[in-house]
Amino acid sequence: MKLLIELPTWLGDCVMTTPAIENIVNFYNNVEITFISSFVSIEAMKNHPKVVKTVVLDKKYSTLYKTVRELGDFDVFFSFRSSIRSKFLKFLISADSKYQFDKNKYTNCHQVKKYNNFINDSLNINSNPRKLKLYKHNQSSDVAQKPILGINPGASYGSAKRWYPKEFAKVASELSSQYDIVIFGGPSEKDIAMDIEKSLIEKDINNYQNLVANTTIPELIDHISKLDLFITGDSGPMHVAAAFQVPTVAIFGPTKDDETSQWMNDKSIIVKQNLDCQPCMKRTCPLQHHNCMNLIKATDVLSAVKTFI
Repeated sequence: MKLLIELPTWLGDCVMTTPAIENIVNFYNNVEITFISSFVSIEAMKNHPKVVKTVVLDKKYSTLYKTVRELGDFDVFFSFRSSIRSKFLKFLISADSKYQFDKNKYTNCHQVKKYNNFINDSLNINSNPRKLKLYKHNQSSDVAQKPILGINPGASYGSAKRWYPKEFAKVASELSSQYDIVIFGGPSEKDIAMDIEKSLIEKDINNYQNLVANTTIPELIDHISKLDLFITGDSGPMHVAAAFQVPTVAIFGPTKDDETSQWMNDKSIIVKQNLDCQPCMKRTCPLQHHNCMNLIKATDVLSAVKTFI
């Protein structure tokens, strides 16, 4: 059974499809999967044992047509995206059956359930979504001297989701005697990470690594899987941590924690304010006070951490 699966573009959304994808695999007796998506999502999912091919999708429509012609025929096509470009992809793909996620149909529940309900409706089954599942390759075997604390100060969606560097630094400083510290993030988080690093240096703390913009996606997944504690905003790495049951304090501001919190991680605590303006789902604060994050202090996060220690 040859399957073509279009994954979501963002890392977090991609990880949240994994229970649905496992249910697809369990439904068919023998499958060969081709994944098509963004570079980030392909890098996260390329080690799935049922994958025979991966394709990074170019945004240009002209390239899309050429890519589809080279893919050949499939038995089934699933798209976890609702975009116009994905509708065009569905139209072009040669497959006996084609199914596309509709974000307007699946609402008011966790994103993992939305994706799994889409698969249930497509295949006329009644499966439950289990834990998130990521497959690693070439796992490193470094032995840590201390437990490792991961700090993830960034969030791709927008500045409204980001907690403040000085508060992250206070938390890291307070925990530095118990944990070695690793700072994660992408190229756009370099400045934030540098601010945290400067604060640590000022306090003569040197048991840290700044890996911001210095890991591949598989390396990021491998590093996160080995953490003993993770402090993060609502982000892709947060969902990676959930896949490996890493004890996590997740800081939520403008987004819906009932839809995008860690899925089935028993060691997960959400820190958030309960303001009337939450969740606004905006990339920047429309009220210009950012109180959903501004009112969260290092002491709040450290109190959450104590439940794990």
